[in-house]
Amino acid sequence: MIKARKVLFSIITAVSLSACGTLYGTPEEEIPQYREPRFQEQHPIELRVNRIDISSEFTPSFTRPHVEHLLPISIEKSANLWARDRLKAADFSSPKIAEVTIKDASVTEELEEGSQIFEPDKIKYSARLVINVKVADPQSLAQTYTEVEAWRTLTIPASTDIAGKEQYWNSMVEKLMKDFDARMTSNISRDLSPYIINQEMTPTYY
Repeated sequence: MIKARKVLFSIITAVSLSACGTLYGTPEEEIPQYREPRFQEQHPIELRVNRIDISSEFTPSFTRPHVEHLLPISIEKSANLWARDRLKAADFSSPKIAEVTIKDASVTEELEEGSQIFEPDKIKYSARLVINVKVADPQSLAQTYTEVEAWRTLTIPASTDIAGKEQYWNSMVEKLMKDFDARMTSNISRDLSPYIINQEMTPTYY
């Protein structure tokens, strides 16, 4: 009798756990995990500077049409990680400092109503990233800089659910960062060439 009760208890427990999984949604392992893109597989650009300072002048407004705070991955954080992955201070005897400033990392949305009576509405998302990279010499006060503005747009049906939107947003940010990396690498090679140690390893963007 006791053994039968133990079996019955085990069955009830298993059913209860299964019900909890259904009640509280998709199991955690099935929920998409989005992470900011990294560039660690690329050889860093070595600069003749003592250190690299990274700062941001961008402040999210948290009000529409700005929606960058809704994205599963942050463009601002992606830009910060880009600087850590791609730029390296390689001359600790130098007084020079490389300053990376994130000026914009915004995403806006715009409703595009269907022009025809049965045409569904769409939402257009516009992502913008502006970063300034400057090499400054505190002793001579000399400064040399380069700046890149990268953008990406995305248009999806207005009826897209949140899971679908997050997939689209993730892809948009990944493409934005890939484009930015290529353009900024080219700009640094061109505008900051006197401060690059491994110049021959810096690819050119066309």
